[in-house]
Amino acid sequence: MTEPVRADAHEGGPGPPTWDVPAVQRRTLVVLVVTQALGGLGNLVGVAVAAVLAQRVSGSDALAGLMQTFQVLGAAASSFLLARLMGSHGRRVGLSTGYAIGAVGSGVVVVGGAVDSFLLLLVGALLLGTTSATNLQARYAAADLAPPDRRARAVGLVLWSTTFGAVAGPNLVGPAGRLAESVGLPPLTGPFLLSVVIVMAAAVVVFVSLRPDPLLVAKELARRAAAEESGGRDAAVVAVPQRGSFSRVRSLSREHPGITAGILAMSTSQAVMVAVMVMTPLHMDHGGASLQIIGLVISVHVLGMFFFSPVVGLFADRVGRTQTLALGAVLLLVSLWLSGGSPEGASRQIGVGLFLLGLGWSCGTVAASTLVTESTPVEDRTTVQGVADLLMNVAAASAALLGGVVVDVLGFGWLNGLAAFLVLGLGAAIVLASREARLQTP
Repeated sequence: MTEPVRADAHEGGPGPPTWDVPAVQRRTLVVLVVTQALGGLGNLVGVAVAAVLAQRVSGSDALAGLMQTFQVLGAAASSFLLARLMGSHGRRVGLSTGYAIGAVGSGVVVVGGAVDSFLLLLVGALLLGTTSATNLQARYAAADLAPPDRRARAVGLVLWSTTFGAVAGPNLVGPAGRLAESVGLPPLTGPFLLSVVIVMAAAVVVFVSLRPDPLLVAKELARRAAAEESGGRDAAVVAVPQRGSFSRVRSLSREHPGITAGILAMSTSQAVMVAVMVMTPLHMDHGGASLQIIGLVISVHVLGMFFFSPVVGLFADRVGRTQTLALGAVLLLVSLWLSGGSPEGASRQIGVGLFLLGLGWSCGTVAASTLVTESTPVEDRTTVQGVADLLMNVAAASAALLGGVVVDVLGFGWLNGLAAFLVLGLGAAIVLASREARLQTP
């Protein structure tokens, strides 16, 4: 592989650094693929049992969704904070910090399950949400240096790399449970015990290997472009303005409707997916499905989320972001119809419904993430991305919280029916994305 930087480009070397940008992008994607596989495994290994663990410890179906709610709330808060950290120190520091905090959260969940403390479960889930936020933030790192006609594919590739860990994770529920029992812990804490080791490994890999940092390279290139436009002055003295307020994001959204479209589409897709996915294990458990079968269904769901994301990215690059959002909306509606009508326990219908739920999420997320990135100036990128993920996770946390209540009071079918109304948000996003496309057309 071509060296991404020249020999004198390292810190302390003579003169400004120069980069082979395509080589830096290739190196970035390799590192992100590896860490996303680890992060996906560490993050999703416990998804299949989280609601069941919460129900067993709390003794309440209505509280079963709270653990997922706190995890999503943790992802919401940390996504914004990590984006601010990345804005000042780069993707490498932000991603490695996020994974390290997530590993600590998994450990706290293990302790909470061991001592039957619902409070500790919620605290651990809150910290564990940082792993989710970090995995999602990595998709933006893939787009920092990607050429415009390959931007969605870069996002899709990084999401695809989660497939290995995410599909394998739920299927490790059984072995992880036996491992936990062998050391005197409850079986349901086993997946989270495994997560501690795997997520910390992801933190080490990204901290050591993500060099040069793609965001810092993109910012430096922007500074040099600004210098050239200002009359050829030294790039070092032409600073890209730093903006970090919600008011700035609102202002940019008025100028670039693609930002609003992306945020709305991401929030809708995540809320619909989380609301149904988090309560599916409980729906199946009520019908007597084994943990292994529940894990298999969640694996199929995650396969839909991530495995086809490079194809989704190719579709978004070739056909368009708007059309990809429309496809996602159709897939989500079909999935809700199937899963909402499925019987309790194990069934082929719930498996197909959850698969299509994941595929619809993939279409919405890949297209929306690309819209947010390409609609935002590089100097504002991390701020807008942080706010986007914050709002997306707040919407998902609200959906997870209400999901437990709806299932407890009305049932799983009603949850899917109400989630279908949320898909209307994708319709509004499509209108805004079309407006952005017209603005970008010469």
